[in-house]
Amino acid sequence: MIFRLDEKDITFPPAELAEEDGLLAVGGDLSPQRLLSAYRQGIFPWYSEETPILWYSPHQRFVLFPQKLKISKSTRQVLRSGKFQISENQAFEQVIAACAQTERKDQPGTWIVPEMQEAYNKLHQLKHAHSVEVWQDERLVGGLYGVVIGNVFCGESMFSTASNASKIALIALCQQKKYTLIDCQLHTEHLESMGAEFISREEYMSYLDISSESP
Repeated sequence: MIFRLDEKDITFPPAELAEEDGLLAVGGDLSPQRLLSAYRQGIFPWYSEETPILWYSPHQRFVLFPQKLKISKSTRQVLRSGKFQISENQAFEQVIAACAQTERKDQPGTWIVPEMQEAYNKLHQLKHAHSVEVWQDERLVGGLYGVVIGNVFCGESMFSTASNASKIALIALCQQKKYTLIDCQLHTEHLESMGAEFISREEYMSYLDISSESP
């Protein structure tokens, strides 16, 4: 059953009632209060310009435990080369705009529509959304952004205009040692090769529960 959300009430139905594909609800808005409520319950928005706001909570979560990160020999050589410089939260708006413009295989258009960009920029201003930037010769060539819930980093998207730049951003995120879990949301072979794996929604929620108790 797919639930319709009230624009004034930020309450969500139980996440375990989501459809097989993870779709739980439709409607509502992208206010900071609703977004944070959603992420704390293992729910996130994902939609396009042709649809209303859709809210998902997959039955299995594709995640990366930082301590299980796999770094290939070739990527280690790139890291040692010093060709990239890393920063954090220095160009959030640029990162999300670049992610929106990046073409994805088998995915026409973008789900990072203008209202999504505006909403996550607000979350960043409130210090709930963070970015990692990768620079080369003072040009932004890669990065990622996501929402932080306690010790869980809910990854939203990443981009790269230089070979290996998005990998470097993810490695930098893991090496910050701030997070017990990185939620990758959608399965990709690229992330699986770096150590990401599926866990149940129940296990995922247990990490959110632990995070909610963190300072």
